[in-house]
Amino acid sequence: MFEWGRAVCYSGYRQGQSPKTCTYPTYEQIKEDLQIINNLGFRYIRMYDPISYAEMTCQVIRDMGLNIKMMLGPGLQSEVNNPGCPWMQTNYSEEELKARAAWNDQRIDDLIAIANKYPDVINAVSIGNENTPEWGANNVPVQRLIGFAVRLKEGTGKPVTFNEGALEWVKLQELAQYMDIISIHSYPLWYGNTVEEALQVNKEWYYKIKEMYPEKPVLFSEVGWATDCADFTQMKEGQASEESQKKYYEEFWAWTDSEKIIAYMFEAFDEPWKGGNRPNEAEKNWGIYRVDRTPKLLLK
Repeated sequence: MFEWGRAVCYSGYRQGQSPKTCTYPTYEQIKEDLQIINNLGFRYIRMYDPISYAEMTCQVIRDMGLNIKMMLGPGLQSEVNNPGCPWMQTNYSEEELKARAAWNDQRIDDLIAIANKYPDVINAVSIGNENTPEWGANNVPVQRLIGFAVRLKEGTGKPVTFNEGALEWVKLQELAQYMDIISIHSYPLWYGNTVEEALQVNKEWYYKIKEMYPEKPVLFSEVGWATDCADFTQMKEGQASEESQKKYYEEFWAWTDSEKIIAYMFEAFDEPWKGGNRPNEAEKNWGIYRVDRTPKLLLK
């Protein structure tokens, strides 16, 4: 679908910036980030929301003449109440759910607009991100996702994908028919695996999904290793560290480079805006760079 190259997820919010408050990196900050990403040899980035930040990132790539392409998604919100979500119990009314669906429709329109404004930068569009798990906080019915796929294909002419966990792709055969690319997430650290087990776990999921969808290109749209963790309900104690991240990436890259598998590493930079108030929460610490843009052990 596109030539092999190394890939990374890009969410470059600095300290005090957050998508929740619509406070975004500046043009110059984006330039700094993209220079770092380009110097590391990444040829593909992934962003999550069709907002001014993503649009400005496209403009910076164009202005700098960088050989970097972007996969962009719509940043959907939930259209159903999901009692199975352990951290967000919602009870939206029918009217509220309709309003949320209308908001998602606008996001698809916004995504189409950016893809058409920057066809030289956007190389793939996504219908959503983790919108089908039993535990999900942003779940959207599959038929709606299919509708988004049709609209994005017609509206952009770009390859269409969906960013979802490997476990969920086992159950998404109907949706897969509408995809040009199958994009899977695999997180051995969240599964409770050690770093020694991680590569084999990733291989097993990748080959399983390839076997399920032999006619489709399969890539990793999220795969990574956190460097800190506040609690150990899912992760094994001592596994979230810079030493483990370094081992994880080196082994993973050796495999994906040799097999020419595209894999968007999660994440370029730490994300302090995520989660709660504890700085060592895992959600904040997936970057290969800290939020101040100093490199972690992997890159030293």
